[in-house]
Amino acid sequence: MGIADWPKTERPRERLLAHGADAISEAELLACWLGSGSRASSAIDLAHSLLSRFGSLRGLFHASSEALCEQPGFGPARYVQMQAWLELSRRYLAETLPRGPELTSPGATSRFLQSKLRDLDHELFCALFLDNRHRVIRFQPLFRGTIDGASVHPRDVVKQALGLNAAAMILAHNH
Repeated sequence: MGIADWPKTERPRERLLAHGADAISEAELLACWLGSGSRASSAIDLAHSLLSRFGSLRGLFHASSEALCEQPGFGPARYVQMQAWLELSRRYLAETLPRGPELTSPGATSRFLQSKLRDLDHELFCALFLDNRHRVIRFQPLFRGTIDGASVHPRDVVKQALGLNAAAMILAHNH
């Protein structure tokens, strides 16, 4: 039985509209995003299957394209849509803080960098450009490397800092 055959009060979209996004489960939210399932399963069945296979939303969002596309009902088009929504979400969150948090201690800096770098499977050299009150102007990945190295060009780092009129910068590497 497809979701269209369910009572309206039990359908994820209708429940979201009636009660808000925070009132429905992760599987229902995911089903709303998916929009439809496959011939063999509904969107909610697909959502439950994805969450079960990858363990959590975090596991799902960090799964490889190969692993996701092996899942019946989830192909390259849905993988691209998911990656686009994740990036839009990141940009939305970045937009809400025109000037980022103040990084007034090593602990605050460490927490900020961990939130940005913790799930990467490749080397990344990045910079935090700060204003005179040590608020983040921009977090900028500068050089991507392989599993065991990244080439850094100082000229490019300085050019970025000058272009942003940064008063200070913190250079970081994820490994």
